[in-house]
Amino acid sequence: MTDKTLTRADLTEAVYAEVGLSRNESATLVESVLDEISDCLVSGENVKISSFGSFLVRHKNGRMGRNPKTGEEVPIEPRRVLVFRPSQVMKDRINA
Repeated sequence: MTDKTLTRADLTEAVYAEVGLSRNESATLVESVLDEISDCLVSGENVKISSFGSFLVRHKNGRMGRNPKTGEEVPIEPRRVLVFRPSQVMKDRINA
């Protein structure tokens, strides 16, 4: 397993190489796609990318937690969390 992380610059370079747009246009395209995904998630919508997976926003209720070091009970506020569920196609590609 490699320690390489895919960055925005890597995505921009891939779009540049595959589509043939200029580097600036490729960067703008990548940014606009990521912004659109982010905006949808912030507004509470789910994002489904076919053959890749789904980004879901889940609502977690407040509850009482415990500080593991001191044992003191601490209230945990209600919050929204982001969950990614890979598609079956992605699971098959990873496990192939």
